Order: sequence, then C-alpha cells, then structure tokens
Amino acid sequence: MATAAAASASEAEPEPKAGPTAEGEEDGVKTARTRRKVLPRAVAAAAYKAVGPGWDQQEEGVSESDGDEEYAMASSAESSPGEYEWEYDEEEEKNQLEIERLEEQLSINVYDYNCHVDLIRLLRLEGELTKVRMARQKMSEIFPLTEELWLEWLHDEISMALDGLDREHVYELFEKAVKDYICPNIWLEYGQYSVGGIGQKGGLEKVRSVFERALSSVGLHMTKGLAIWEAYREFESAIVEAARLEKVHNLFRRQLAIPLYDMEATFAEYEEWSEDPIPESVIQNYNKALQQLERYKPYEEALLQAEAPRLAEYQAYIDFEMKIGDPARVQLIFERALVENCLVPDLWIRYSQYLDRQLKVKDLVLSVHNRAVRNCPWTVALWTRYLLAMERHGVDHRVISDSSKELEELRSAFTRALEYLKQEVEERFNESGDPSCMIMQNWARIEARLCNNMQKARELWDSIMTKGNAKYANMWLEYYNLERAHGDTQHCRKALHRAVQCTSDYPEHVCEVLLTMERTEGTLEDWDIAVQKTETRLARVNEQRIKAAEKEAALAQQEEEKAEQRKRARAEKKALKKKKKTRGADKRKAEEDDEKEWGDDEEEQPSKRRKVENSTPPAGEAQDLEAEMGLFGKSAPVDVDPPSKQKERAAALKRDMPKVPHDSSKDSITVFVSNLPYSMDEPEVKLRPLFEACGEVTEIRPIFSNRGDFRGYCYVEFKEEKSALQALELDRKTVEGRPMFVSPCVDKSKHPDFKVFRYSTALEKHKLFVSGLPFSCTKEELEEICKAHGTVKDIRLVTNRAGKPKGLAYVEYENESQASQAVLKMDGMTIKENVIKVAISNPPQRKVPEKPETKKAPGGGMVPRQIYGARGKGRTQLCLLPRALQRPSTTAAQAENGPAPQPAVTTSAATEAPKMSNADFAKLLLRK
Repeated sequence: MATAAAASASEAEPEPKAGPTAEGEEDGVKTARTRRKVLPRAVAAAAYKAVGPGWDQQEEGVSESDGDEEYAMASSAESSPGEYEWEYDEEEEKNQLEIERLEEQLSINVYDYNCHVDLIRLLRLEGELTKVRMARQKMSEIFPLTEELWLEWLHDEISMALDGLDREHVYELFEKAVKDYICPNIWLEYGQYSVGGIGQKGGLEKVRSVFERALSSVGLHMTKGLAIWEAYREFESAIVEAARLEKVHNLFRRQLAIPLYDMEATFAEYEEWSEDPIPESVIQNYNKALQQLERYKPYEEALLQAEAPRLAEYQAYIDFEMKIGDPARVQLIFERALVENCLVPDLWIRYSQYLDRQLKVKDLVLSVHNRAVRNCPWTVALWTRYLLAMERHGVDHRVISDSSKELEELRSAFTRALEYLKQEVEERFNESGDPSCMIMQNWARIEARLCNNMQKARELWDSIMTKGNAKYANMWLEYYNLERAHGDTQHCRKALHRAVQCTSDYPEHVCEVLLTMERTEGTLEDWDIAVQKTETRLARVNEQRIKAAEKEAALAQQEEEKAEQRKRARAEKKALKKKKKTRGADKRKAEEDDEKEWGDDEEEQPSKRRKVENSTPPAGEAQDLEAEMGLFGKSAPVDVDPPSKQKERAAALKRDMPKVPHDSSKDSITVFVSNLPYSMDEPEVKLRPLFEACGEVTEIRPIFSNRGDFRGYCYVEFKEEKSALQALELDRKTVEGRPMFVSPCVDKSKHPDFKVFRYSTALEKHKLFVSGLPFSCTKEELEEICKAHGTVKDIRLVTNRAGKPKGLAYVEYENESQASQAVLKMDGMTIKENVIKVAISNPPQRKVPEKPETKKAPGGGMVPRQIYGARGKGRTQLCLLPRALQRPSTTAAQAENGPAPQPAVTTSAATEAPKMSNADFAKLLLRK
C-alpha cells in the first residue's frame, strides 16, 4: 500500500465502531492491552541507555536485559501453561512414531498442508527446536503461513533470541510474516519487539520505520488499526526529545482524521492530553471522519455478524469501496477478504485485475501476483496473469537451455500433469481430461522452439496420434506446421504421407497440402508418388462414403416402413372402435323401439343435434342458440328419461346447473381454475370449502361438455377483489392427485399475449435447479439433504399436469454464498441410485411464437394473411366459390378464459348483400 495514502486523512478506512465485536477481535484487544502494560517498562529500559539520565524515568533500576525479559514474558503469556514442560512417558514414543510417519509422508508428497502442520505441532511438543525451525522453514517456502502459525513461530524465536544476531534473525522473520497476509497482530508484535532494540545503533529510526509501515499497511483497519496507533503514540510519549510533543500531536491529528471505531474516546484523550485548544482544522477532519464512519458501519457490522469466510459480505464491501475509488481503502478491503478467502481464485483475479488497471505499481503488482499463485497454484488464469504482468513490467526473461535445471523441472511438471490426468480423470471418470492433447502439444512446441530438440517433439507427437487423434486432419496439419518451422522436408513429407492414409474426416484437405508441397519443393518422382497415393486414397474414401450413404438410406427406408405400419395399425384400431360404436348405437336404437312399443312415448324425444363442419348458423338462430345454451355450450335441460344411467346423470347435471351468462365486468373478482380431474363429481361442492378460506364465494361455475361430462375447469366468482387475489395463492395446490392451476380471469381475445407464470425466469443466484432426481424422492427427503449446506427457504418439486413428478426441483437458499457451497457439494451426488445435477437457477429464454403476417385489405384495414377453418389448413388452397360471391369472414374467435366477443353491430342495412335464391344464382351465371 502507498505510505502517503495511509498517512493522510483522506485515506481513512472504515472499521466497526466500539460495540459488539467478534471473538477474535476481543482477544486481539485484550492481547494488545496486556502488551501495552509492559511497553513503557521496555521503552524505559532501552531508552535510558540510548538517551541518558536526562529522561524522566518513572521506574528506576530497569536494565535492557530486564526489559527484554519482561517483553518475552508478555509475548509468551498466551502460550499454554505446560508448553515447555516435557514429560518422557509412553506418549513420547507415540509422538516419535507419528513424527517418523509424517516425515515419510512428506518425503512422498511435500504439498500435503495438513501433514506440515501436524509435524510442526508434534516437534514443538517434543521440544525438538532445531527440527521445528527446519520444518517451519520448509513449509513457509511452499505455502503462505496463517497469522496463528507466524505468531507461534515468532514467539518461539523471540524466547530463544540472546544477542544482536538473533534479533536480526527475528527481524527477518517479521519481514517474511508481514508479506504473506495483512495481519494487524503481527505488525503490533513487530513494533513492540523493535522497541526492545532501541538501544542498538539506529534503533530509534528502526522503531519509527516499523510503526510507520504498520500504519501504512493496517492503520486504516477500523477494528484492529486502533491498537497500532495507540502503541505508536505511547512509544513517542516515552521518548525524551524536544520535538516529542509535536510528534504526539501529529499522531493524534492523523488518527482523528481516519474513521476508526472508538474515535470518540481518542478525541477525549487528545483533549485531556493537550494543553492548548484543539485547532479548528483538526475538529473539522474529526467530524468528517465521523460521517465517513456512519457510511461504513453497515458493512462492518455485517462482517461482525456473519460467520467465516464471509465471502458475500466482503464482496459487497469491495463493491462499495470501488465505487468510492480510494486506492488505499480498496487495497485494504481486498487484503482483509483474502485473509479468510485465500483459496478463492476469483477473488485473487479481481484483486490483481484492479492493480493491473488502476495502480500499475511494479513491486506491488508483482507481489500480489506472486502471492496469488502461491495460494492457488492450480488456477491457470492466475499463472497467465502473472506472466503477462511480468512481461508488462519488463522482468528479465530466462533463456531455457537443454542442460538447465529449470528445463528438467519443466519436463517433470509436464510428466506429472499427464500422470495426474491419466490416474485422476481417465481411470476414475472414463473420460479423457485432455482429448485434444493440448498439454503434450505445448510440450512438443517448447522442445522444438526453445530446446531445438525435434526428436523429443516427434516422440510426443507419436504419442498424441496413438491416442485416437490420427483420424483428424487438423492434428496432422498441426504436426506438419511444426515440422515446417523447426524440422526438415523429409519429415514433412513423411508426416503428410501418413496423414493421407489415416485421415478420415477431411482427407481432401490433407491431399491438397501434400500436392502443394510436392509441387513447390519435391522432384518429379515425388510428385508422381503423391498423385498416385492421393488418387487411390480419395477413390477409397468415395467408395466408403457411397456405402455409408446407401446404408443410411436403407435405415431411413426401414424407419419409413415402420412408421407406415404404425399408421396403418392406428387406422385399423380407429376403424374398429368406430365399428363398435355403430353396433352400440344400433343396439340402443333397438331398445328405444322396444320401449316405444310398450307405450313409453308420452313425452317427445329430443331431436338429434346435427354436426355441421365449417358452417356458421344465421344471426337470429345464433342468438337463440346462445340464449338457450348459456355461456360454454351447456345444452338446455330437457325433461327426458334416457335409456341408460349415464344419460340420466348427464341430464341431471345439466338440469341442475343454472344458465348464467358470463359478465366480463366481473373479471377482477373472478379466477379461472383449470387442470382439475375430469372424474371429479360435484366440483362445485368440493371446491367451495377450498376457496371460501380466501373470502366469500358468490358463485362457482364448472364447465361441462354437451354430454354433461366435467371438462376439468371452472370459474370462481368472489364478492371482493382482495379475495380473488388471495385465491391466486392456491395455484399448484394438489386436488385429488393433480396440481390445480389458478389464474386471473382474462379475455384472451382482447389480451392475446397475456400469460401467467408464477415463478421467475431470470437468473437467481440464491436458488438451485436440481435435475435427475428419482421420481420417488419426496420434498422432505430432499430438504434433509439440502439443509446440510445452508438455510433452505423453499423447495419446489416440479410435476406434470397430472401431478406426477418429473425428477426436477428448485431449492431456494437464504443467500448466494450458501447456494454456491451447495452446488459444489451436491453436484454429482447419488440419491437412490440416481446421479443428480445441481446448478444455479437460470432458465433458458422461452421462444416467443411469431405472429401471423398481416396485409392491407382493399378497404385499408389490417386482416390476417390467411384464415383457416376449424380443422386448420386443408389439403388444397383452391377456392371453389366464384370471386364475385366471396365475402370476408366475420367469425370471431372464442376467448380461452371467457366468452366469445360480441359481433360488431352494423350501422346500415344497406351494407349487407341481399340474400339470393337458387334461381338468382343461376341467372347470375347465365349472364356471363
């Protein structure tokens, strides 16, 4: 971080105010207080020797060694009481065996992090101080160490430091420690330890330098930066110099210009300490910092209330800081987030991208990139960005030579990568982790270009071709281009001849490349051989393609024959059904005739309804029919004793149903209910209790067919509009084994684009889409699995219209981070022998059907381009009616959720064409 930025008031960084603090931060404050109690005595011991007896020493008789001893005691106060008490018993033998096992494991795999930690713990317990130091050194070379590991190491080294050389060694450790992560506690330890060396040459400048660097790094930290400021002020207050008062004044002013928790107490302390009135500029900066503190409080409190790793809260904090644009604050919040999320590659990428584009400071940028690849060495994107950053900042290139150690390490890395893909991917998942062999191609390219080792490159390409890539033309051409650039003509010719024989996807392309090369570089003999081989190969390829086409045509013909057979079978089955129906009708007619003979014909039999296709009844007849039939085609009740029980039930239902025409003005208090079971008896009786829970129900109108069968939908009219809105919540409720659909009552003839879909179709990062579930999986079972990864707010199992599960589900979590963790843990999980797939909910865009094209009518109005009948588009488009008699159709479309719209009333009878008889029609034809 820029030191100038951290030292100024404008670079103040928000941290939570004194209030509810996290456990770790409470421990940090207690530790800081303990150390500050010892600090004045340590300063007294060292400063007395450096400054002289003129210093106003409050406690006499304090030597440098005493100060160091007291500081060492304070530093190790947090250690466990029995840390250095060694007991030689059976546990020691067990520990020794465990140490040998861990050392052997590390000799096999040096990248086992937990193994390093366990080994250091056991060696420290056994008192093997030299081995502990070596183990820590090896681990720090491979991994960045956490704050706890560094503090433990530093306390051990401080307790063993005896002279100036040991102190320099401890200083070097502190310098390494502050580079891994931003750790306020380590900076505080560093500053306090440096006070102990104030008596050495340049000790005073060293202490001030450490504290200034600490302020630059963590002085803006709202919860932990306060301890650094107070320790620095106490140190300056203890030094006897003429300018000490001005330095303390300066520290107070700098601190009060930065938004930190417990600022009010610092301001009160400054008022009490200062003999002069506080300047107006300091008060203004203090008030400004208080205002900034209020802006940062919500983010800091969110961090305090959340549990580690708090990635979502840090992301929101980072977004806020980047909007403000203060580089020092943006750096600090990134560093704070990385302490708890050091294994999240996306966070490192975002941090390094910000530094590359905004700050562009070479040392800072390269340091962050180096830390990123140390924490996440498996992420290719981080290595790529690191290389680009080194190129951008002019880092010296290292030339690889055939005998260099780096080349051997590179070859070893390529070999390990290939072995890993083979063992961890191919053998476990039966899939190639690198189907195009990109790793081996890059290896061969390095061997050819940088090492001039074409023999090794050719061996690698032989391995690539033996892995099933020899049939692809692009692979052969890639090898050919490598040979052209770094090989010789002989090997180029050999590669192309092999490619002509092996390629099966685009052999023409390979043959063309071979002929082009021989035409420009080969002899006449080479040309003749190439022409002969290419012609032979292409003739064979054409024969194979003809055979494949014939085989495909035969398969297609077989499929057509099977389809024709299925079609004939369906036609025969349909004809058989029709024949059975005819026999049943004849039988019923015979029964009716028998009943007539016995005198049961007092009442008039209902006339059979004619079915006329593609015809429209006259206007008067249509109005009578509408008044007689009601809204949805329910025939008028007729007092008839039908011959069968089914007809008796249908007639009874139709007789009991009142004929109430639909009133579109009541759509706001009416809901449309569909997907009900067709077998539901007395739907009005069964549905009324369900909907009365939402409010007073005025009427329930179930829809029946002409035969009296329930059609599976109805209209529910409420007394108040709020009851209708509440009834929409019953959508998808299970009724007799089927999900009931409840939607607003809308006339689709007036609103053709109206659609109701209850759930969101956009990206929802806190919701998961689960597929591949067994059909027997219940909501409770799925919830039991999902709640292990976070707080589940809702689970919805997707069913079809019949209520049967489709093996899909949506799981809604409380926040985005829980959903992300659940995706990582649940994707690929096996549930009842089914492997499920889990992803963030992001439904694909629905395809909007294209509207039919329209064209201008002669009168200027827009009419549909084509109008088809009730049975859709016919086999022929020929019109058998003379043009002179053609009139535009005025048939209106029936609304899906309501009544058919009323036909437009003509304003003048003169616009209607006169009705013509057959004789008039004949005269019209004879006139021509």
